[in-house]
Amino acid sequence: MRRSYTFLLRPTTRQAAALAACLEDHRQLYNAALEHRRTAYAKAGVSIRYGDQSADLKHIRADDPGGQGRWSFSCQQATLRRLDKAFAAFFDRVKAGRTPGFPRFKGRGRFGTVTWPKDGDGCRWDSQPQHPTAAFVRLQGIGHVRVHRHRPVKGRVKTISVKREGNRWYVILSCDDVPAQPLPATGAAAGIDLGVASLVTTSDDEHLANPRHLAATADRLADAQRDLARKKRGSKRRRKAVARVAALHAMVRRQRLDHAHKAALALVAAYDVIVHEDLRIANMTRSASGTIERPGRNVTAKSGLNRSILDAGWGVFLTVLAYKAESAGRELIAVEPRNTSRTCLRCGHCVKENRLTQAAFRCTACGHEAHADVNAAVNILRAGLALREAAEAA
Repeated sequence: MRRSYTFLLRPTTRQAAALAACLEDHRQLYNAALEHRRTAYAKAGVSIRYGDQSADLKHIRADDPGGQGRWSFSCQQATLRRLDKAFAAFFDRVKAGRTPGFPRFKGRGRFGTVTWPKDGDGCRWDSQPQHPTAAFVRLQGIGHVRVHRHRPVKGRVKTISVKREGNRWYVILSCDDVPAQPLPATGAAAGIDLGVASLVTTSDDEHLANPRHLAATADRLADAQRDLARKKRGSKRRRKAVARVAALHAMVRRQRLDHAHKAALALVAAYDVIVHEDLRIANMTRSASGTIERPGRNVTAKSGLNRSILDAGWGVFLTVLAYKAESAGRELIAVEPRNTSRTCLRCGHCVKENRLTQAAFRCTACGHEAHADVNAAVNILRAGLALREAAEAA
């Protein structure tokens, strides 16, 4: 399997300055390549491709040996490929009739990652294996940077990325041939319903709590954002206030990811087959504000629901669950979510009136009463097992 490992970097003051310079030069390279494409098409109707810009790199490096010439050629090519992928995604959205979103220039706070496509080409993981206690990664133009390796790296390191989050630096290793870690079979299957009151409700009537990390930090975030709004643009105090807000958001993100790992691990350890809804979270959290001509309804309530859904972190949880299930040898099935919360698990009657409140379910046909999320989880499990049987029979 292919897996990623993220470790905290411990750069010296000089190495941190070099990392920041590397990131800034790659940002400028990205923006210059984007301007090159825009100008060529606007002035001459010529479409510039990745191959054209990659061929120009050697001249750029030769003309700027103390700037662009300091860094690895292959990692600069990776930055140009990043722009090429942005244009490919733009044209795909145009063909699909969606809102295109033309590639934009990257501001200082919008470009945080540099990638080296191959271990050994401008970078080297575990560059000082003889060191008795610490791990290091060597990056061209920066040196041997100490790594807080909190767990062993398995498989073969393929690509290395460096990412900045606030004042912290991380190294991300993408590894091939990572061995699976299968768990013993339990013989159990479960359907799971994702929610806001409880993050996960299983068909066995178990509830995994939703800690609401963003709501718990809302007061501190509000204070930090009010403080930021009072600061003069371009001032040192404003930069510090921006860093404070970013640090709070980063803390919430880490808490949410940590809880997703723990919840997913509990499910994977307990069940051989896990069935979940195939949710379109981006569509579910779309704004209800509408337009000036057609304003939306219940906008405040919808924005509150959107905030709660995003705070729960359904997308993060499902991503973590997918790769933990793969590693453990578990089967994960996604089913159509339509009407799972309105259908009675006893008689199959499906109307909106069956669900009385967020938590209460009472069938208007047979009178069956249950917790609404448990009822939905049982329906999800049945749909998943039916799909599984159909696939085995085909």
